[in-house]
Amino acid sequence: MFDHEKLDAYRLAIDFRPRGRRPNVLKHLDESATSVALNIAEGNGKRSLPDRIRYLEIARGSALECAACLDVLVARSRLAPDVARQGKAMLVRIVSMITKLIDRHLHDADASTSTSTSTSTSTNRARKGPSR
Repeated sequence: MFDHEKLDAYRLAIDFRPRGRRPNVLKHLDESATSVALNIAEGNGKRSLPDRIRYLEIARGSALECAACLDVLVARSRLAPDVARQGKAMLVRIVSMITKLIDRHLHDADASTSTSTSTSTSTNRARKGPSR
């Protein structure tokens, strides 16, 4: 279960059925699923770690949107619950993998920051000479 599924507001939003025009949840699901792949690819091509992380976070958000779309489709009897469970199981794996990639990039960013700080400090000391 995703964290957002535990929220009352989320469950009420899933049960909410707008009157009149039907929203096109299937189109949104397709767009969100496409967004996951495109943002992973685009982020992986970025040279800076902050850019990579930003695109991966967008991809993770799109995967969570996919899970919500599946919930909406089940609530509106447009998708069988077992089919939604299979899709959400795959999405759990995708979100987990993206989260691990983000964590790894954050760790790399922290490591490079602490290395560059310690290097610049020791370099400055070497230029100034010993302190008295």
